[in-house]
Amino acid sequence: MTKTDLLWWAALVVQLLAIPGTLLPVLPGLVLLPLGTLLWCWAVGFGVAWSVLVLAVVLLLLGWGAEALGVVLGAARLQASRWAYGGAALGLLVGVLGLLPALPVGGPLLGALVGPLLGASLGELGAELGSGRRGAPGGLDPAAGPGALAILGRSLQVGLAVVSGMLVSRLAQMLLAVLGVVGFLLLSLWGPAAG
Repeated sequence: MTKTDLLWWAALVVQLLAIPGTLLPVLPGLVLLPLGTLLWCWAVGFGVAWSVLVLAVVLLLLGWGAEALGVVLGAARLQASRWAYGGAALGLLVGVLGLLPALPVGGPLLGALVGPLLGASLGELGAELGSGRRGAPGGLDPAAGPGALAILGRSLQVGLAVVSGMLVSRLAQMLLAVLGVVGFLLLSLWGPAAG
């Protein structure tokens, strides 16, 4: 087995790790596609393998766009506040690091779902409370009654919208990672970059 063959297999393994990396927050995701391709480009030369590298970079950029659109469009439909986005980001960080005391089982994967849900919901609730709606009709005035439940319900809807947007973007990224691995195989073994 030559050095080129070893680097091809190493590149394939790195790219295959991109698939679970799109779903598990503890692993890098689509960033592994260009990194694996760079290993192979190093072995055969950029002049030969440039098409595979371009494919990997385009898929990485599409994945970043899918991630941004998934989160933003999910919450934008409900006209969520900027606090909901910040809360979701903080909740993701706390959830992945396992700092949520209510999640002794499930680890970072479950925390990556529950953290943004709680963070976005609490961020939206904070924005609603801070917007001066307390004394408004239907606000959190104790005499108003159902208004408080409406605000809590809206906060939960925003949290669910953020999590559903994240799930859709993760699925799109996983499909892009599979496409990247298949593209690497096709272009490196049978395409113009086949050496």
